[in-house]
Formats: sequence, C-alpha cells, structure tokens
Amino acid sequence: MRVTDTADAVVVGGGTVGGWCAYFLRRSGLNRVVLVEKRTLGQGASSRAAGIVRTQGGTPWAVRLGEWSRRFYLSQRDEIGIDSGFTPQGYVLPCFTAAEVAAAHERMAMQTGLGLPVRWLEPGQLDALNPTLAPGLTRGGTYSADDGYLHPPRNVLAYAVALATAGVQVRERVACVGLLTRGDAVTGVRTSAGDIGAPLVVLTGGPELADVGGLAGIRVPSGGVRHQVAVTEPHPSLAAERVPMVFDLAAGLYWRPEEGGLLFGMSNPDEPPGEATSVDEPYLARMRRRLAELVPVTAGLGLRRTWAATIDYTPDHLPIIGPAITDAGVLGGVVIASAGGAGMMWGPGVARAAADVALGGTSAVVDVADLGLDRFDAAGTSRLRTDPIALPFPGTITQL
Repeated sequence: MRVTDTADAVVVGGGTVGGWCAYFLRRSGLNRVVLVEKRTLGQGASSRAAGIVRTQGGTPWAVRLGEWSRRFYLSQRDEIGIDSGFTPQGYVLPCFTAAEVAAAHERMAMQTGLGLPVRWLEPGQLDALNPTLAPGLTRGGTYSADDGYLHPPRNVLAYAVALATAGVQVRERVACVGLLTRGDAVTGVRTSAGDIGAPLVVLTGGPELADVGGLAGIRVPSGGVRHQVAVTEPHPSLAAERVPMVFDLAAGLYWRPEEGGLLFGMSNPDEPPGEATSVDEPYLARMRRRLAELVPVTAGLGLRRTWAATIDYTPDHLPIIGPAITDAGVLGGVVIASAGGAGMMWGPGVARAAADVALGGTSAVVDVADLGLDRFDAAGTSRLRTDPIALPFPGTITQL
C-alpha cells in the first residue's frame, strides 16, 4: 500500500480517550490531525457507560486525573459550546468494617493533601445525608460534594462536535491495520483505506488496545471484561435530592440517581476476561439483592433498562500513558493511552496527558513518569501498587 494521505498526527480509536486526545492535539496547534475509528465514534463502551466522575481516587494519579477531568467537564460549554451533561451530585464511599474505616482515613489524608474537599461522615451524618440508605448499617464514610456524573451519549456528542469545530479529520469505518516505521521511529499508520504518513501517532482503543498495539509488535497489558448497568423504575423516595452517588467498594456495586430511579452498575470479579455485551442475569440478581439490603425501597422495583458493555482494564487498575515499546526498544513518535476502565472518570485527563506526551514528553495534568509500559514485566505484572478504589477488575491479562 502506498501513502495516500499525510497528517501531523494520527489518533487511533474514536472512544472518549481517542476523541478528546485528537481534539487536544488540534487545539495545541497541529495543523492536520486525523482520527481513525473502525466503527463509529463512541460505538463501544463510551456510549454505554454509567457516566460516574469520581475524584476520590485511591492513588495520587487517580485523584489528579479525576479532578482534571471534572474541571474540564465543567468548562466545556464555555470552550466548545456544548457539554457532556456533568451533574454535581456528591459521592459517598461507605465503610462497613474497621479495616475499611482505617483505609478510608488514610486515603482521605492523601486526597485532602492534594486539595480535594473530601470529608468524613460519622454514621449518623451519613444516614442523614442519604435517607434512602438503610439506617445503622455503616461505620461512616468519605464524602465529596463535587463528584458527579455525566450522560455518556451526550459525552460522545460533545467530543464529536468538538472534533468537527476544531477541524479534526474523522475517518469512521476505517481500521488501523499496522504502523509504518523507519528505523526506531514511526512514519505513519497503515489503515484499511490506505496509508497515512505522520510523525506522531497515539494508540487508544479501549478493550481492543492490546490488539491494536500488537499489530506493531507493542505488548500492551490491557484487556476487556464485562460491565453491567441497570436502571430501576422510578420511586418518589429516589428523587435526586435524596440520593447521593454511592460506591459499595467491597461488593463492587455503585449507584446514582437516574430518571427518578436508581442507575446501578457492577463487574463480577470472578468472571474471566473477555468480550461480553450480554447481561449476566444470575449476577445481576445477586447485585440486586445487595442493593435491596442497602436501599430497601429498591426491593419492590422493577428494572426499566439493563445493558452490558466490554470495558478495558489494566492489571494494576491504573491508566497507561507513555511511549510505545517493542522488543527493539522505544518506538519514537508513538504514544499509548488507556484509561484502564475509567473512561468517563479519567478520560479527558488521560487524553490531555497523552497529547502532551506526544508533543513534548511530559504533562502538567499528571506525572506520567511511572505510568508507561515500562512498569510492566513480560507477563504484564506491574511494579506499581494496585489502585484500591476501583471496580473489581481482573488482576492479570490472559493473553499478552
């Protein structure tokens, strides 16, 4: 195949990270940015997520990426004339054991040290803040009033508008089938519609990122796993002003208000990785029972909607932001960007950091020195501590 087009940068993947990254590259001054997506923008998990935006991360990286993303969502309307529908709702992480209380206080010290307005709620305070929760169950919990949620389809619309108005060339239904290289540097992208010459390439792709990287001999420890979401029927007790967002960390169950009911989401820690977009009815029933224990009013409510999506994860539940590495060493001009299953929560921050790294090697969003591929060994084991405030994703990659 011959080079049929040229660009200053090519972004592979039209999900939240890829979409916003292409926009940031264009706004940073690159004249011609091309985004290639083998389906259509946001067709994967980006349009099927739950939309949670939580700054109460378990590591400084998570806190900084979450806070940068939250602020970006709030600034969107002024910047691009449309927004992702971010709604500040407040987020509670309740504790049910003494060990959880100790971990929460340690985590809160780190978060407040980074400037987050997180505070501790005693059991009575937590019950008063969340009157839908069964009283007397918790030992307290942490709370941030700034955390909130957005509407995933509107987020896809927002970055589609941003790409169009910024002048990014979007190529939908065009697949990346490899990279063009010369020596130890990239010279372009090989696609199903022809080659695009470019000195900078950012590889995203969510659950398929490992496959995209593999086309160029880049081992990316990223996999895919099923995530399920459901929405209950409405009930007067579940009015938005009575329901802060809640994350039952031990159960891997979270919920937020949605259309007069509750939206709740979950991932099964015992399910093997792999692509899955159907609903696991037995596990959904198990999580419904847990939700009814904590929010009794939901016990008698039917479900209005259920869906599942394959979302990405990394073994340490942290993002990947850094240069591509092959068996021969660093492949110049190529940046890997993965939100590790937190596309709504960290996506814009990861996208901005990846654009910064592609342009200059570092980012003011977050210190990326330890977030690259070089933190993993050949088996995909990370040298970093796993983020403790994450969905119960698998701790290993099945194929690498």
